[in-house]
Amino acid sequence: MKLDEIEVIFYIEGLGNDKKVLESALKETAEKLRRDKSLEIVDLKMEDVIENSETETLKYSGMIEARLKGTLEAITIAAIKYAPAVVDIISPGKIEITAEELMKVLGKVSYMMGELMEKFGPLAAYPKFDELPEPKIGYTRDEIEEFIFNERMIVYRFVVEAYGNDEEEVKIGLAKGLEYEGCKINKLVTKVQEENRGRKYILIALELVSSFETLFQLTAKYAPVAISIIEPEIIDVTAYELQGALVDLAGFAYELTTRPLKEKIIEKETFKFKL
Repeated sequence: MKLDEIEVIFYIEGLGNDKKVLESALKETAEKLRRDKSLEIVDLKMEDVIENSETETLKYSGMIEARLKGTLEAITIAAIKYAPAVVDIISPGKIEITAEELMKVLGKVSYMMGELMEKFGPLAAYPKFDELPEPKIGYTRDEIEEFIFNERMIVYRFVVEAYGNDEEEVKIGLAKGLEYEGCKINKLVTKVQEENRGRKYILIALELVSSFETLFQLTAKYAPVAISIIEPEIIDVTAYELQGALVDLAGFAYELTTRPLKEKIIEKETFKFKL
């Protein structure tokens, strides 16, 4: 096994109302995996489609179990493309990645998730934070070093796009959302780029401190237009942390791509209820 290679098992679930259509879709997914030149297929199993008699909607299900090898970039992209329900990291137990390599991977995540959100709608939706106080913005050098060395956090910069009628309201809402995600905000600067009938297009520059998994989550949810890792230069990531990040990414991709299907089911159930 190459030094920069990661071995994983993806459990890719398929659901549907038509058994033959679902079987065909699962076979097509298996063929896409086999043709994916960025991945090495160690093993690929496709279970028989089964019927769940307890439900009328999406009553058929099937599973692909794919054991794969690839670089961090290849495995991360695959998690978004194939949206596995479960990810198991087989090896290694820990990886080390440079800040530059991680920025490249996150750039791909931002681009792919941005395309999905263009098609299916945004991911970053939060409850109302009216009762929450404004989060702290700005930390001392000693505090940041404590986060890096004792809590294994990463310092990074994002530039994200936002729209709203009030610049300050957008700023406070984003700050509360980031704190809700488990992020520490060292810097936050907003700049209005355009205004049309009172609605503003705003660029927001952020310097944030968080765990590896939160960094991946925020990249997927906000699809930043610029990403920069500040510290540390070498990031060590355990298999458990990487597994969590990949499961999050796959879940976000699944949530977006299945929205049209969920909307159809809701419409159907609402129609039945009205009748």
